[in-house]
Amino acid sequence: MTSTRPSTVALGALGALGAIGVGAAVWGIGIERHLYTIRRHTLAILPEGATPLRVLHLSDAHMAPWQRGKQEWIASLADLQPDLVVNTGDNLGHAGGLDGIRRALSPFAGVPGLYVHGSNDVSAPSPRNPFRYFQGPSKIRREETALDTGALDRFLTDDLGWHDLDNAAATLDAGGLRIEAFGVDDAHRHWDDLGALPPLREAQRTAGTADLVVGVTHAPYVRVLDRFTDLGADVLFAGHTHGGQVRVPLSPKALVANCDIPLDQARGLSTWEHEGRRVPLNVSAGIGHSIYAPVRFGCRPEASLLLLVPAR
Repeated sequence: MTSTRPSTVALGALGALGAIGVGAAVWGIGIERHLYTIRRHTLAILPEGATPLRVLHLSDAHMAPWQRGKQEWIASLADLQPDLVVNTGDNLGHAGGLDGIRRALSPFAGVPGLYVHGSNDVSAPSPRNPFRYFQGPSKIRREETALDTGALDRFLTDDLGWHDLDNAAATLDAGGLRIEAFGVDDAHRHWDDLGALPPLREAQRTAGTADLVVGVTHAPYVRVLDRFTDLGADVLFAGHTHGGQVRVPLSPKALVANCDIPLDQARGLSTWEHEGRRVPLNVSAGIGHSIYAPVRFGCRPEASLLLLVPAR
């Protein structure tokens, strides 16, 4: 009787694992990171009788000038005819990324919009050890390459007509609704100034000053989401997490979030609760990735289209 030697079995197992690893790498690097998708949700949060509002949520493009496919896909989203665009930052991913952002976002000129910055709108990315993300949120680099944030802001505000919500508030009309919005600069870098945000007084809401109150942040840190909820936001928007970027397929939780949000809320629509208030929270998994980590697995690049309708 012939028996299989243990070494042969072990070598076979290692070979199978190696083949799976190579296949996963080919999929994540060569295929899935280009499979752009639209995540759609309906939220019943508008006043009675209000016209439905189509909100396009864009985040984390991390644009490099050679990424023409990404630029064309983002530009094509204008065909969705959104009433409002919410951009939660990290538009740039390279010193020449603004040219690509111009090509991607120019079709949205004249569509009401809101935006905040992520740190990659201010400084260029650098190589990192991806396994360090399992040790907690990434650390601040001592040496950074500055990006032309001023030129980005001029494009977003002057050319597109969008409102800068970095530690600021704005009032605008979109889809026939009066919208009050506030936001913060990148909380991951501790650039957020929550004390600068004005509270929405209940008297204003009762008087009809605002049909919808929106809170916008790049990084969904607990302190920011709690404060937005206290300030009376009806819906919250965030990015930054990339949805974990690499996930176990079909798992409801991300492996990492690069902030302190619960891992099961690091992607998609969920409910944020604080002090008895429950508010819809949409965390976009983002459209791009760092040029130094060109992979997505179990987490397609995405934009979100939210249809807001009157509350039942």
